[in-house]
Amino acid sequence: MLKAVIFDFNGVIINDEDIHQELINEILLGENLRPDPSEYQELCLGRSDHACLFDILSRRGRMVSDDYLDNLIKAKTIAYRQRINSLEELPIYPELKDFLTHLKQHNLKIGLVSGALVSEVQFILDKADILNYFEVIVGGDEISRSKPEPDGYLLAVERFNELDNTLELTSEDCLVIEDSPAGIEAAKQAKMQVVGIANTYPYHFMQRLSNWAIDYFSDLELERVEKVLTS
Repeated sequence: MLKAVIFDFNGVIINDEDIHQELINEILLGENLRPDPSEYQELCLGRSDHACLFDILSRRGRMVSDDYLDNLIKAKTIAYRQRINSLEELPIYPELKDFLTHLKQHNLKIGLVSGALVSEVQFILDKADILNYFEVIVGGDEISRSKPEPDGYLLAVERFNELDNTLELTSEDCLVIEDSPAGIEAAKQAKMQVVGIANTYPYHFMQRLSNWAIDYFSDLELERVEKVLTS
């Protein structure tokens, strides 16, 4: 049965992919490398900054240490916060807060699994006044393998069960909301049902990859999902 809904972050909670791409481009320019939009789409969307930068730099023939990558990511995190704080309005997706309230009314657990740093996620959720909705948050700095590997989603299940030992949550009880191929693959590898929301890729593309596809949160019929999971 449906017990938990787990969100991706960038491209699902907040519309900030353009900001991340600009910041990655700035890092590459600082490394005397020319940014490539198709490369960003292939190696960065849905993945952690560490995996994204490591793969881009490796592809360009650069061998960098973990410490060097950590310093690049720290600089990007500072720049990201500055960019967010300079915005007049936080680019949270429409209907999100109403949808979170709707999930709570259905007594569903709510979690989040992202390639972003935990501190970055909490910073945005707190700024948007929705942090209290999320019982479990797994960030890219807490797992060794980025999406499309399932590690983050499997860790989320463990944490839900640690919070409530009567929950007996399994992957089959979870519904994931994702916006990228890497994220969808990660959730499917974790044996979870996936909703593809057409924020980053078109609806028909999400429809091909995920169990359900939606344009907006209000399009998701929880009763229909529950019927499928219990059938």
